[in-house]
Amino acid sequence: MGWGNESFHFKFILLGIFDHSPTHTFLFSLVLAISTVAFMENTAMVLIIYLDTQLHTPMYFLLSQLSLVDLMLVCTTVPKMAFNYFSGRKFISLEGCGTQILFYVSLLGAECFLLAVMAYDRYVAICHPLRYTILMNQKLCMLLTVASWILGSLDGIIVLAAALSFTYCSSLEIHHFFCDVAALLPLSCTDTSAFERLLFTCCVVMLILPVSVIIISYSCVLQAVICMGSGESRRKSFTTCSSHLSVVGLYYGAGMFMYMRPAPNHTPNQDKMVSAFYTILTPMLNPLIYSVRNKEVSQGLKKLLGKGSII
Repeated sequence: MGWGNESFHFKFILLGIFDHSPTHTFLFSLVLAISTVAFMENTAMVLIIYLDTQLHTPMYFLLSQLSLVDLMLVCTTVPKMAFNYFSGRKFISLEGCGTQILFYVSLLGAECFLLAVMAYDRYVAICHPLRYTILMNQKLCMLLTVASWILGSLDGIIVLAAALSFTYCSSLEIHHFFCDVAALLPLSCTDTSAFERLLFTCCVVMLILPVSVIIISYSCVLQAVICMGSGESRRKSFTTCSSHLSVVGLYYGAGMFMYMRPAPNHTPNQDKMVSAFYTILTPMLNPLIYSVRNKEVSQGLKKLLGKGSII
């Protein structure tokens, strides 16, 4: 089936990840609960940082952008999955599939670069504290943030354009709970080897380069922390950096496992589980990791709840 005028009227079939057995119904309810918590946590994080003027610093602005990415990531995949499960309809239109691919890939790319920018921010704050307002001023922070969103969007546009250029003539059943390009490729009767090489190259750029920035930044941070004379300064620096490194480990570990393995090593069930981990579970964990030991965020939450109670 090619992409002629008639092709815009057919629909893919999302096989999903759950059936209606008692065990799967429980697991689906659990996933839906986790998604709801992730939505509420990230919404609260964005609001806290936006409303509390004491949190209007590069570090917390970048954290709000990370929460915004996670919020959008949950909204890109979970509503359609839930609708299909409750309605019993597993169809998704070509437009809907393309929209999911565009947002999903763009958001993952933006998060890659945002995590690298956050590592640079911590490097400047700890290694060059007296020059922090110069090396990480508001203008540069905004520029790096916008660049992260643009680079992620470019990656999404490239992947979407390539995916829609293929001819699909086999089964239209996608072994996934959303339109992931890796699950879409096996349905094509066109040779996709060139695109798979392009996808691997994009993954190298989107994963390896930011990881390199993070490793270099935290190598310098670790050296600076070890040389600190104050135990309190050392503890505070370790607390801040360990939160970020935990998020980096969760995100990049799952991403590399998913997209940098050889194609023959992929199995549909394995891919669905890994995707569920970093599109649903990770967005729930990120706000918890950043807020549990962060007094500023905790105080901001109390202020937000206080305003809510007054209203």
